[in-house]
Amino acid sequence: MEKITKIITSELQALSDDEKREIFPKFFKAGKGEYGEGDRFLGVTVPNIRAIAKLHKDISLDEIRDLMLSEWHEVRLCALIIMVEKSKKNDEALRKELFNLYLSQTERINNWDLVDLSCRFIIGEYLLDKSRDILYQLAQSPLLWDNRIAIVSTYAFIRKGQLEDTYALSDLMMHHPHDLMHKAIGWMLREAGKRNPERLYDYVMSHRADMPRTMLRYAIEKFSPKERSMLMKRD
Repeated sequence: MEKITKIITSELQALSDDEKREIFPKFFKAGKGEYGEGDRFLGVTVPNIRAIAKLHKDISLDEIRDLMLSEWHEVRLCALIIMVEKSKKNDEALRKELFNLYLSQTERINNWDLVDLSCRFIIGEYLLDKSRDILYQLAQSPLLWDNRIAIVSTYAFIRKGQLEDTYALSDLMMHHPHDLMHKAIGWMLREAGKRNPERLYDYVMSHRADMPRTMLRYAIEKFSPKERSMLMKRD
């Protein structure tokens, strides 16, 4: 039987767009010295990747693991979308297996779109009724993608009104050296602020002097123009 990686790669290649194949390496910073260095792109849009994932939603976890070894960004994204769909099933044993598989592959989940489209469901949703210690371990990992998984996974908690881990992880990674993390933390703070605007305002007021500017800008995006102007002054 033909290997699933070859089948899915062929199906995605058939949906390749020449213009996007040219643009994606620049958009996802795959050049030398950039955060996505060396990644390769077929030039397939997310809706088309989702369509292919839907066709193969019943593949095994071993086959998903094989897909995650692909050199192609879109093949790995397809694998992650399949994992997300499987994680929505009311099957605790399966969800645990997916959680463990995901954490074993974080070096392959190596761009912001791969993280952001998957971790909330596979990691965050799984941890809703469990210890969140793993997120603090990921936050202290030397791998950028582990750090982003840690904070973006808290989106699942935010949607349930659980804000503590978002703020605690923001404290822990406040001075992260990478702009991708400043954006991610600011984004999660903004989402937390939708649930409790007063708490976000107080948090920003107490941290605005040392919060990276990009993080601050993302966090206060939903505030009034007057509040944003005052907070960005930092004094």
